[in-house]
Amino acid sequence: MKRTFKSFQLEEPLIFEKSSPGKSAYSLPPLDVEDTPVGEILDPEHLRDEISGFPEVSEVELISHYTRMSTWNYHVDLGMYPLGSCTMKYNPKLNERVSRIPGIGLTHPLQEDEQCQGNLEILFQLQEYLKQLTGMDDVSLQPAGGAQGELAGILMVRAYHVERERPRRFVLIPDSAHGTNPASAIMAGYEALPIPSDAQGRIDVQALAEKMTEDVACLMLTNPNTMGIFETYIEEISRIVHAKGGLIYMDGANFNALMGYARPGDMDIDVLHLNLHKTFSTPHGGGGPGSGPVACKKILSPYLPLPTVRREGETYRLDDDPPGSIGRLHAFYGNFGMVVRALCYILTCGRDGLKELSEVAVLNANYIRRGLEDHYDLPYSTPTLHEVVFTDSRQNKTGVTTLDIAKRLIDHGFHPPTTYFPLNVRGALMIEPTESYSKEELDAFIEALIAISQEAAENPEKVTAAPADAKLTRLDEVRAARHPVLRWLPDDKSS
Repeated sequence: MKRTFKSFQLEEPLIFEKSSPGKSAYSLPPLDVEDTPVGEILDPEHLRDEISGFPEVSEVELISHYTRMSTWNYHVDLGMYPLGSCTMKYNPKLNERVSRIPGIGLTHPLQEDEQCQGNLEILFQLQEYLKQLTGMDDVSLQPAGGAQGELAGILMVRAYHVERERPRRFVLIPDSAHGTNPASAIMAGYEALPIPSDAQGRIDVQALAEKMTEDVACLMLTNPNTMGIFETYIEEISRIVHAKGGLIYMDGANFNALMGYARPGDMDIDVLHLNLHKTFSTPHGGGGPGSGPVACKKILSPYLPLPTVRREGETYRLDDDPPGSIGRLHAFYGNFGMVVRALCYILTCGRDGLKELSEVAVLNANYIRRGLEDHYDLPYSTPTLHEVVFTDSRQNKTGVTTLDIAKRLIDHGFHPPTTYFPLNVRGALMIEPTESYSKEELDAFIEALIAISQEAAENPEKVTAAPADAKLTRLDEVRAARHPVLRWLPDDKSS
């Protein structure tokens, strides 16, 4: 199926450039009460002067401006979003409808527990479902995203070791782990030590055994790892780490490959985070919102971030005073709207449905792998699960890079996959289709990448100049990096 995107596109000026003095997007009826200057009601220190250069436009101009700009966006409702490691699946509209039920969406977070028992029950139910899915003993929904969930897990590990009067010094991080792992370890006060991959793309178990000492607080691993490869030696890895008194943190960002088939708790994982905005379909991107609950075994339960929800008989309450907790990471309950959407998704799919989601996610990724493996090089021949990583080594012989391939995909109507990650694969092109998209969509994606591979061999200049048909063509990225325009001043358009 050949697909092309040809849209009606207008050159849209900045909203400041559309401004004319005296225009307004609203009008109010004549005042029918006594006119009281705001300065008599509020302290002058809370009043703001007029905003210099603030745009003045009509309602029609305002709506048209932002509507036209919105048509430039690519999003999960438009087509496949194959970002590897990000699990950009479709967000069912039922999730949105449920999250907007007045008793859910309009509840004030400062209401007493007695006044929002239904909301607390939602939090409690999701905690319980995540325990079942992961095989862990306790959960906090507090972290606002994956990186914060990582940090929470490592801070819990530190609290565990500090209470035993030995905080330790190092955290081991495989080169196949997610890129935020080293930052989380360092923010928690540890030094990060790398563990290389073996020839199959898995953790080098011998290197792990050599580096695992009693100065190591924990191992941070991603499973399946960032190549989409399952760590088949996970039992031996757990034994090596625990034998030296260390703990194991698992990055659960790739949990979409495991639901219903494997539970981290059964692999002797001590603590992990989950991305509700990846595995359970809640929307993400553009910096948020997100949700990164942290789950743990009993030995780490006292250190969970606040608050968690407990049930006492038929009553739900917030437990926000455990003495060993690492404290709060977010205001109130975390990103409650994301919790609602995730619970709706879990209840809609059910146990068998969640298992089928993982099956289809793995099937789709391997369908793409099989369709492209004769055209792009695989760094590892090891079987993969929910995502697959190719390299540009074959195309690079004619001067075509991973970035060029990604840009050319835009001309075919697709958002590019993740590029140049994982870092241990040169010229990586990392694809994760998720379970959301049909065979026809996958076939069109495969066809586009095959066509780009053929162009790279026969007409590489066409690929290196891409995109040609997008709203914006190839940007001067070097100039943008060295001379960024960080703000636009309405009184000086040359800036």
